Amino acid sequence: MGFAYTLGAVPLVADADIHAPWSGHDTRVLVVAVIGIGIIVALIVALKIHAFLALTIGSLFVGPASGIAAGDITKSYENGVGSVLGYVGVLIALGAMIGKLLADSGGADQVVDTLLRGKAGALPWKMALIAFIIGIPMFFEIGLVLLIPVVVLAVRRTGARAMLLGIPALAGLSVLHGFVPPHPGPLAAIGVLNGNVGITLALGLLVAIPTVVVAGPLFGRLAAKWVTIGASGAALQVSGGAEQESDHETDSDQPKRTRTPSFTMTLVTVLSPVVLMLIKAASDVWMSKHAALYPVLQFIGDPVVALLLAVLLAMYTFGTAVGFGIPVLSKKIGASLLPIAGVMMIVGAGGGFKQVLVDGGTGTAIAKIAIAANLSALLLGWIVAVLIRLATGSATVATVTAAGIVAPLAGGESATHLALVVLAIGAGSLFFSHVNDAGFWLVKEYFGMTVGETIKTWSVMETVISVMGLGMTLLLSTFL
Repeated sequence: MGFAYTLGAVPLVADADIHAPWSGHDTRVLVVAVIGIGIIVALIVALKIHAFLALTIGSLFVGPASGIAAGDITKSYENGVGSVLGYVGVLIALGAMIGKLLADSGGADQVVDTLLRGKAGALPWKMALIAFIIGIPMFFEIGLVLLIPVVVLAVRRTGARAMLLGIPALAGLSVLHGFVPPHPGPLAAIGVLNGNVGITLALGLLVAIPTVVVAGPLFGRLAAKWVTIGASGAALQVSGGAEQESDHETDSDQPKRTRTPSFTMTLVTVLSPVVLMLIKAASDVWMSKHAALYPVLQFIGDPVVALLLAVLLAMYTFGTAVGFGIPVLSKKIGASLLPIAGVMMIVGAGGGFKQVLVDGGTGTAIAKIAIAANLSALLLGWIVAVLIRLATGSATVATVTAAGIVAPLAGGESATHLALVVLAIGAGSLFFSHVNDAGFWLVKEYFGMTVGETIKTWSVMETVISVMGLGMTLLLSTFL
C-alpha cells in the first residue's frame, strides 16, 4: 500500500504497520517513550542540563530500550539530526542575518517611529502591527529587547498602563514565533513532516492575524485591568539594556551608521522573502506546471533562495546604503550566527530524538491509538505539544518532538493538511508559559512584574494564543 510518511526518500512507517493489531512491542515502546521524555524533562528542569544534551541522552536511552540494534542507535540519531538541520539550519541562519542587519541599521527603529505617529487610542493596535512586522525575521528574544523601550516610551507619553501596550507587542512576537516560517519551531515541524514552507507560511498568516488581534489588543485591555503597572517597572531594565548597547556601539570594531533606511525600504526588505514564498505557493495552486514562468517562480520562491535574496537585498538596504562597509557587514553577518548556535543544535537534537522514536516504533504505536480513538493528527499534535511545553518550557523541543510523534499519522496527507498539522503543533508549543520557560523570566524582568503578575498577563496570553491558534486551525481544516 506504499508508505504513510517519508522524509526525503527514506520510508519511515508503512501503512500496514499502522493498521496491524496491537502488540507487546507497541506497549513497550510507548512506555519507553514516556520514560525517555521524562528523562529529558528531568535533565532540563531539575538538573538544568542544556536541551541539546538532554535530547541526545534521551535518544540514547530510547534507542536500545525500544529494541533498536546497538550498532544502529547512533546512526538513527545522526540521520535525524542531519535530515532536520540540512534544510532547517540554513533557513534559520539566513533569517538571523536579516534580523541582525535590520536591528543594527536602524530599520527596526524606523518602523517603530513611523507607526507610533497618530492617535493614542490606536497605539495597542499599532504595537501589535510593529511586533508583527519586526517579528517576521527576528527571534522572540531579539524582538522583545527591541520593543520594550518602545513600549515604555509610549506608556510614558500617553500615561497608559504598561500591559495595555505591552501585551499586543508580546502577542505579535509570540504568534510569529509559533506559527510563521522562518522561525525555528515551524521550520523544524515542516522539516520533520516533509511539509511545504510556502503553504505553511500562507496558512500561518491566516491563523496569526486573528490570533494576534484577540490575544493582543483585545486581551491587553483585560490584562491592563488585572495588572495596573505603568512604565516604572520596566524603566530600570530598559535603561540598563540601553546603556549596554551604547557601550557596544562605541566599540571601535562596530562603527555607527551614517544614515537610516527609509520606512518603505525597510518593509520591502523584511517582507520580500514572505512575498516570494507566497508567490511560489500560489503558483503551486493556480498555475500550470507546464507554464514557462512556473519553474522561475518555483526557484525564486524556494525558502532558501527567497531568504538568500532577502539577505543580499538587506546587505544593501541595511548595509552599504546606511554607511556600513563590506568588512563591517561581514562581521555583522558573522555575529548574527553566534546567538542561534544553541537553537540550531536543539532543533537538530530534537530531530535526532524524533528519528529514534520513529525507528523504534513509537510513532506507529501512537498512530494505532489515534486511529482507534479517532483522533486527528491536528488534535494529537496539539495535545502532545502542550504536554511537552508544560513539562520542559521549550516551544522548540515541544514542536520537534510532537512533530516526530504524529508524523506517521499525518503520512499521505496533502501539503495543505500537513501545513495545518504544523500550525496545530505550533499552537500547542505556546501553551501556558510558566517558570520553566526563559521567555517567562524575560518578560517578568523587563516589565518589573511579580511572578503572579507575569502569570496573569504573559502566561494567560500564551494560553489564549494556543487555544485560538488551535481553533483557527480546526476551522481552516473544515474548508481546506
